[in-house]
Amino acid sequence: MNPLLHQTRRHFFSRCGVGVGFIALSSLMGAPAGKMRNPLTPKRTHFPAKAKNVIFLFMAGGPSQLDMFEHKPLLTKLNGKPIPESYTKGKRFAFMDSSHRSDLLGSRINFKQHGQSGAWVSDLLPHTARIVDDLAFVTTCKTDLFNHAPAKLYMNTGSGLFGRPSMGSWVTYGLGSECDDLPGFVVLQSGPRGPRGGAVLWGSGVLPTTYQGVPLRNQGDPIVNLSTPKEISAAQQRQVVDAVRELNMKKLVETGDDEIATRINAYEMAYRMQTSAPELMDTAGESQATLDMYGIKDPKETSFARNCLLARRLVERGVRFVQLYDTNWDHHGGPTENLEKHLPMKCQDIDQAGAALVKDLKQRGMLDDTIVIWGGEFGRTPMGEVRESTGRNHHIDAFTMWFAGGGFRPGVIYGQTDEFGFGAVENPVHVHDIHATILYQLGIDHERLTFRSQGLDFKLTGVDPAKVVKGILA
Repeated sequence: MNPLLHQTRRHFFSRCGVGVGFIALSSLMGAPAGKMRNPLTPKRTHFPAKAKNVIFLFMAGGPSQLDMFEHKPLLTKLNGKPIPESYTKGKRFAFMDSSHRSDLLGSRINFKQHGQSGAWVSDLLPHTARIVDDLAFVTTCKTDLFNHAPAKLYMNTGSGLFGRPSMGSWVTYGLGSECDDLPGFVVLQSGPRGPRGGAVLWGSGVLPTTYQGVPLRNQGDPIVNLSTPKEISAAQQRQVVDAVRELNMKKLVETGDDEIATRINAYEMAYRMQTSAPELMDTAGESQATLDMYGIKDPKETSFARNCLLARRLVERGVRFVQLYDTNWDHHGGPTENLEKHLPMKCQDIDQAGAALVKDLKQRGMLDDTIVIWGGEFGRTPMGEVRESTGRNHHIDAFTMWFAGGGFRPGVIYGQTDEFGFGAVENPVHVHDIHATILYQLGIDHERLTFRSQGLDFKLTGVDPAKVVKGILA
């Protein structure tokens, strides 16, 4: 029997002297010394960029805009009264007691106007109140999904389906990174648990895994198993890394598989990170004034405050996208999740550090080209969830996010909601519009940033029309 009949196309091309595997390898190899080109090498933008880095402060669980940023006197006045049926008819909510779903819940928190912009901020956020003239508030953010994990996916990937690339992955795919010894996309976490949805929130989806987010830990090795065992010398480790690289290179020639190229670069990155990651996490060189500004009491503690400081240190070193997840913002009204006791505790966790991050970047001249984003996956209803409750349900029709730096217009309040804060009456801003605007500030046309997989051209903003929100840009 002819042995050629048992050869697949992959076998044929991998053994062909100028096969696709060799061509793929050649395209990944730089000219000097046959050195492999880093897939995170900085890339050209579609047009001049206003920003080059992003820090996303993600409040996982859905922070209550009506107790933090949206001052609604009529809502407070009509507390306990039924909301007009026209607001809720045909609407779906995550966990609303049907017999009491129309009872309005006025905020019990005091609000004041601050800064030259006159932005309303509640007494829960005294530090944020002092920087309102550096922020662009969007009060009419809108999303499509009202359960936590799908809504987090939607805010992070532009889709509620698994397997789509996260915004950080899209940004590093489109722009690369300016840091050689740290990942281009880093994830930091605080709170009692990880965010619902887990690693898919920072996954690379259909993109090569080079572009996925890399979580860093605050204690022990920044990445599990990063340190070399004590009995292994540096020379021995280098030999192992080189041998593994050589084996992977041979496999890459045979298959032309992008994931093998990713693996090769991951080994090299991990080797370099053995020096760079511990140096990053060691904040001993920071001044006491800086630690006090962030509210860091113990430089070794795991906290949102320390993560904010690490975020500044990461972008300082050229990391492209940093995402901070802080959990436990789900305040329905139960014994551990009511607005009166537990929302103030969460605000105390993040208020000083979030404001300090903006001030620190500004005083170092880094805010001009760093976008800072604050927000969650959705907001909270103007109605209480059950009678006598001080909790609110998930709300997708209008919630607040703020943006600072990176060419965003400071001191602006964009959009207007109705008298109860239920929906937008002026300038609604969809999640896809937010994504398009962030990409625009980074010099990327959201329509042109695509990746073809399974016969489809995927993009962060999906198939529905998305617009750049010019009203919040300088």
